[in-house]
Amino acid sequence: GYFDWTPLIEASHTGFYPYTPPVTLIYGLKEASEMLLAEGLDAVFARHAKLAKATRAAVSAWGLETQCQVESQHSNAVTAIRVPEGVDADELRASIYKQFNLSLATGLGKVKGKVFRVGHLGYQNPLTLMGALSGVEMGMEVFGIKFNKGGVNAAMDVLAK
Repeated sequence: GYFDWTPLIEASHTGFYPYTPPVTLIYGLKEASEMLLAEGLDAVFARHAKLAKATRAAVSAWGLETQCQVESQHSNAVTAIRVPEGVDADELRASIYKQFNLSLATGLGKVKGKVFRVGHLGYQNPLTLMGALSGVEMGMEVFGIKFNKGGVNAAMDVLAK
């Protein structure tokens, strides 16, 4: 690899640290770094961008809005999705979790209860994203939110290209 982890790992086993060493975190960081470098950073960034584009296509097809309205400032890591007026995003998230065991992130600060967030970074791929978007679409229907169906299809169209 690009980084020699040996001294750090050996230090964690020899008592070099003045506290309990985070051995599992060091091994995890090593593995994650190796996975990133094996895929290649350009490929990782391109994958995240494509997953983000697919997520935004789903949101648009649903007739909902993303919190970020400036296309050049969209995040390739996470998409915050606005819920319709009168809907509590945290109640929707709880319903989706209960019905489909899908954990979605909450809105923070001023947008708490007004948005939920879908992450599309890290060890995420088209299939796992499609599972999450399907869970969101089914969850909105079960919850009784008015939206246009077809977000999952819109996302698949982006990912199939």
